[in-house]
Amino acid sequence: MIGRVKSKNRIWMLIVPIVFSYILIFQWELNGRDSKNIITDVSRLMPTKIDKIVKGSQEEGIVEALSKAKEENLKVSIAGKRHSQGGHTYYPDGMVLDMTDFNEVLGVDPSNKTVHVQSGATWDDIQEAINPYGLSVKVMQSQNIFTVGGSLSVNAHGRDIRNGSLIETVNWFRLLKPDGEIITVSRSENEEYFPLVIGGYGLFGVILDAELQLTSDELLELETEELNVEEYEDYFNQNVLKAENVKMHLARLSTAPDTFLQDMYVTNYKDSDNQEKYIDYNTLKKDQFTGLTKFSLGLSRDFDWGKNLFWDMQKSFFDKSDGKLETRNNVMRSESKFLEYKGENDTDILQEYFVPVDEYEEYIDDLRVYLAHEDINLMNITVRYVNQSEEAVLSYAKEDMFALVLLINQGLGDEERKQTGDTIRGMVDITIAHGGSYYLPYYQYPTDEQLHEAYPNAEQFFQNKRKYDPDERFVNIFYEVYGK
Repeated sequence: MIGRVKSKNRIWMLIVPIVFSYILIFQWELNGRDSKNIITDVSRLMPTKIDKIVKGSQEEGIVEALSKAKEENLKVSIAGKRHSQGGHTYYPDGMVLDMTDFNEVLGVDPSNKTVHVQSGATWDDIQEAINPYGLSVKVMQSQNIFTVGGSLSVNAHGRDIRNGSLIETVNWFRLLKPDGEIITVSRSENEEYFPLVIGGYGLFGVILDAELQLTSDELLELETEELNVEEYEDYFNQNVLKAENVKMHLARLSTAPDTFLQDMYVTNYKDSDNQEKYIDYNTLKKDQFTGLTKFSLGLSRDFDWGKNLFWDMQKSFFDKSDGKLETRNNVMRSESKFLEYKGENDTDILQEYFVPVDEYEEYIDDLRVYLAHEDINLMNITVRYVNQSEEAVLSYAKEDMFALVLLINQGLGDEERKQTGDTIRGMVDITIAHGGSYYLPYYQYPTDEQLHEAYPNAEQFFQNKRKYDPDERFVNIFYEVYGK
């Protein structure tokens, strides 16, 4: 009897580990399968379980995917490079249409200075196609890594002070509507969709392709200067905006503790007197030597002295760039790899605030006072200019504005999100108090009330969304938070 018990014990001693191992393996396989359905964006703040990702490389496949979604009663979101940071490209248990393989440059028309391009193509794809013709994009973000469809959906803007929001450079686009119909949209055909879809965050259908206006590429000369915040408004109005030979402009505002929100340096991109040298400079540049910049930016995440060092390095770099010659296309190919960051416990997020030009000094003074009492890891601020442009229903530029792009490091935990959110809501209040607005592609820290204050047409926008998509087939987390 005792022998049988020992024998059974031995059997169980063999079986239990095998069963336990099988359970672990089975669980790992389940998690592995589930992990394929977890999606997030570059901020990594909103990991979300979806039903499936569908990559469309052919128009017929995209139409078929929408048809399947209707059959299966799935909500649909649209994704490009997923650099929007507030769940704009996915929705819980929904289908994500990944457009990055739908990326052909369909045609360049040098005589009319236009390009016809599928929405999954990046600005880099366009630059590669148009550079041989001596042509350049009019408006895009400072980096060229984003898709055209994504840029249209956020109505992007950039460094060009003579061409403001992206919507101004669009001739027409084709839209796959929620009901499966494909229409051409322009300012004269199906025109009701034009100001809704551009800057519409993918809520009205799939932008399939678009025709965009181009301009001539040219050789520009960099001009850099150091300023104090109090000097910037007058400097910009007199030396930049009124100077017809200045084509692009960028400023940086110090986040270093020693000169916090006081010192600035500016870079102007002026017509060069040496256009005959254009051919010597028109090879498209690539990211290079980003290691030192990435290392210095890393120090600024963790140390105040790192922020001082990074600011001094930036100033030194741009001082040495004074007088440098560069083509417009290369100016619009800013390095981006040094911004890639995937910390285990923290992440970098963006915020962008628009403030009227004549409010800039007072606005920065109020921000400086406010942030002196807030615990936020603010690493970088760039300042751009965007002229009044109210064609898009969700227009961020109700008058001529300075756009401040803030790079912030924050923890991934709930407490860190709460702390960052409290501070950002305070900054949004200050921005609105100065007649400004904020950009919508980022994490949903602002309140519903703040959104409607910054965007008076928001209610009209969401009503039109429900009118043109009554089944709410195209949705995302941004819409769930603010549009319901």
